[in-house]
Amino acid sequence: MIIAGLQKVSLIDYPGQVACVIFTYGCNFRCKFCHNPDLVIEEPQTDCALSQEDFLEFLDMRRGRLDGVVITGGEPLLNSDLKNFIFQIKSKGFLVKLDTNGSFSEELGDLLKDGLLDYVAMDVKTSLRKYPKLTTFEKVENISKSIKIIMDQAPDYEFRGTVVKGIHTKQDIEDMAKLVKGAKRFAIQNFDGEKTISGDLGQKNAFKRGELESFSNIFKKYVGEVLIRNLY
Repeated sequence: MIIAGLQKVSLIDYPGQVACVIFTYGCNFRCKFCHNPDLVIEEPQTDCALSQEDFLEFLDMRRGRLDGVVITGGEPLLNSDLKNFIFQIKSKGFLVKLDTNGSFSEELGDLLKDGLLDYVAMDVKTSLRKYPKLTTFEKVENISKSIKIIMDQAPDYEFRGTVVKGIHTKQDIEDMAKLVKGAKRFAIQNFDGEKTISGDLGQKNAFKRGELESFSNIFKKYVGEVLIRNLY
């Protein structure tokens, strides 16, 4: 597993906890609005990568100052050694939050069954019918499976979706909300066009406050708590 980046402290990435954030390289999706192209389509900078051993030593020095570790990407579940890595983190007494796109439902369920995840944040990209075109991912049934697994098994969780003007329609929003019906929490994330895979997207593709609030009202029909992030 390539650890492509480390944020030594964050007060926002793990709700209610002081955490560090590690970024794994590689993703099986190709969302044009992805804001981490350096982790997805660019060649990995292995000479700048952090080894797992060095990261675990870093955690030893942060005992008492950090509550948890956020593992994000890319898509962390691409890595076959992720389970053992998380086991080592947990054995040091840290909470673990995993960010995932939901495509590896079996692997996700395995981690939850073994009690290795304390919080899961899953991205919901669009309506199921649009997943193959938007993400290039075809096995959309895995998305539904992951949603159910998280709702049934995760100690704490959130679903979240980045919305992009020109890509997401009001019907897409309704379909996304229905997809996570009964969930405890959904975060609507406004698009930030500063850095993306696709060069034809920019701040013109961000929604206005009123539009985001109308999306929030749609989600409130299906989800317990609705958050809006990146208001402009």
